[in-house]
Amino acid sequence: MAPKPLTFPGIFSALLAFSFSLLLFCYPIIGGHDYHDALRKSIIFFEGQRSGRLPPDQRVKWRRDSALHDGSTAGVDLTGGYYDAGDNVKFGFPMAFTTTLLAWSIIDFGRNMGPELKNTVKAVKWSTDYLLKATEKPGVVYVQVGDAYSDHSCWERPEDMDTLRTVYKIDNEHPGSDVAGETTAALAAASIVFRKRDPAYSRLLLNRAIRVFNFADKHRGAYSSRLHSAVCPFYCDVNGYQDELLWGAAWLHKASRKRVYREYIVKNEVVLRAGDTINEFGWDNKHAGINVLISKEVLMGKADYFESFKQNADGFICSLLPGISHPQVQYSPGGLMFKAGGSNMQHVTSLSFLLLAYSNYLSHANKVVPCGETSASPALLKHLAKRQVDYILGDNPLGMSYMVGYGARFPRRIHHRGSSLPSVAAHPARIGCKAGTRYYLSPNPNPNILVGAVVGGPNVSDAFPDSRPYFQESEPTTYINAPLVGLLAFFSAHP
Repeated sequence: MAPKPLTFPGIFSALLAFSFSLLLFCYPIIGGHDYHDALRKSIIFFEGQRSGRLPPDQRVKWRRDSALHDGSTAGVDLTGGYYDAGDNVKFGFPMAFTTTLLAWSIIDFGRNMGPELKNTVKAVKWSTDYLLKATEKPGVVYVQVGDAYSDHSCWERPEDMDTLRTVYKIDNEHPGSDVAGETTAALAAASIVFRKRDPAYSRLLLNRAIRVFNFADKHRGAYSSRLHSAVCPFYCDVNGYQDELLWGAAWLHKASRKRVYREYIVKNEVVLRAGDTINEFGWDNKHAGINVLISKEVLMGKADYFESFKQNADGFICSLLPGISHPQVQYSPGGLMFKAGGSNMQHVTSLSFLLLAYSNYLSHANKVVPCGETSASPALLKHLAKRQVDYILGDNPLGMSYMVGYGARFPRRIHHRGSSLPSVAAHPARIGCKAGTRYYLSPNPNPNILVGAVVGGPNVSDAFPDSRPYFQESEPTTYINAPLVGLLAFFSAHP
């Protein structure tokens, strides 16, 4: 049953509540959702994205081993990790962000995951094992395996690929504080996940995070300045590297409790522009995440020196509320949060994760968010986050679940090579680079169901073309699913 809209005193508050109630009620309700089933499937998706030698407990059975020689051209072992989306390149920047958000999901919502907790921990470790390989050499971070242009010119199964597996790195002469800062965050956040589960592994992760951060901070620069032809326009650093330095420091502070990172954050808050573009959160822009993460300490009454971060976080929350006009955040007629650019669902899940996390922090502190003439309660933030999750699962104008394999109606022609091509079991013979084109252009549904994959989603008018060539709408990514794991965990325990 849809939650009742909250009401607030004053004319402005009434308008805000009315806008919110429209978002709650102006769409077809398909019934209560099985959030735990959706959680289970959202984690299975990561197994479908695995690169390298697959383990015996692999649940996505139509996948096979792939990219077993990654790194060999550079004399290093870079096997493993994840393919970030529907192609076969391993991009380190979004992989690290995915890892950070999976770890944060466990840290904040692991207690709600039930039997899926162990699978989520495995999903984190599959990535951190790779990130440890990528950061093994001091002063070097391997940030990408595969030539994106070569890869994108083919439609091949990962098991067949014969495209260039070029290795790209950053080092002292060619810095990349953005990808190194995000890698720091991933390793530090994961060290918290493994602190009690595997203390030795946790220490390894934290020590590596410290080393990578020192490298990122000492040798400052954007990785796309040096690697522009390899990473742009795919995962080009548009937003600058400053936010990743603060983000990495924030996670190191949380993981290590060392005063040096607290002092770094306070000292560099203005220099590294903590208050910039706070209505953004994703693989390229960490500003809202920084402020929400650090605000927890303020709300717990432990860190008055971080008060300005809480003010930034409050401003971020206010910018997302329906009924408050903001140039960067819109809502579709069916109630989906929408931001300009490709793959909108990445914004929906990441921003909703922050809404929910901040709601929990506010609840524990018995606080609300002041937004001009009104205020937003923790309950309102939870409702707004839940509304976005329910939209993804099928409460939308098309009555379609945007998670593959969940519900009766979901995308069948997703932009994903492995899913759209016959599996190795069904078609043992190799399918060459251009031989896959006919499958790409086929109107037939994908032969392999990539369970749990959440696609880029509908446009601002709630329209969705279930078609592979419309990649911005039909392609799934790891960084769409990672924050959704935390959301689904919470709502599986608090439906």
